[in-house]
Amino acid sequence: MAELPDLTVFAQILSRRFKGKTLKEIEVKVAKKFKPSSSEVKSALEGKKLSTVSREGKTLQFHFAGEHVLGLHLMLRGELKALEKNATLPKHTVFAFHFSGGEGFAVVDILKQATPTLNPETQKSPDALEMGASYFTDLLAKKKKMVKEVLMDQKLMRGIGNSYADEILWDAGISPFSIANTIPDKEVKTLFRSLKGVLEKAISDIAAENEDELVGELRDFMKVHGSKIEKSPTGGKVKSEKIGGRTAYYTDEQKLYS
Repeated sequence: MAELPDLTVFAQILSRRFKGKTLKEIEVKVAKKFKPSSSEVKSALEGKKLSTVSREGKTLQFHFAGEHVLGLHLMLRGELKALEKNATLPKHTVFAFHFSGGEGFAVVDILKQATPTLNPETQKSPDALEMGASYFTDLLAKKKKMVKEVLMDQKLMRGIGNSYADEILWDAGISPFSIANTIPDKEVKTLFRSLKGVLEKAISDIAAENEDELVGELRDFMKVHGSKIEKSPTGGKVKSEKIGGRTAYYTDEQKLYS
């Protein structure tokens, strides 16, 4: 699943490539995923100029002239594929944007779960990169859940998924099994710095690697999250265990608070 760093870079690339261009056609292949209907989305957006593309939590937000916004959640397996002029749509396309000049992109999803929503509601929880230290500190102090579950809860903070939760916790030296409200204040501050630092570094690394190409999620920079990673950069053996149905990767270098 694409997480905050990948989606931030996708938004930057899409803005650079298509900002100011007119959306000539939305070619729909899987109409049932559109909210509201695909015909209503087409009526609202076709013929409008794309103003910019941003990221909100785990969604991409396409802002069009006339104040309409299309939110796109790629879900578990959704991908973006660039389209050249007169290109054949890739297999498993959910829908495609065709812009003035002939270029565009397709949303591809083998599971057909990627969901476009016209004018999505504003979410109450803060974006992970925009929340303040006091919010984060107060949040952890109230939660008796495992800290990894807190980091991944989109109702508490938006954008962090399974992969980057592991990376953030390893960077902070905190076990994913730690109970959030037992973590000492000093370590909470460390965790907050790691959260910001890991995400910002990932955005920088992915942007440098992708340049202007939509090449999908990148996991090349992961330190512990991944079934093929045997040791952390500091030599700790990488272990794995399920937390909330998702595989957590960690090492014994990370301190457990309970």
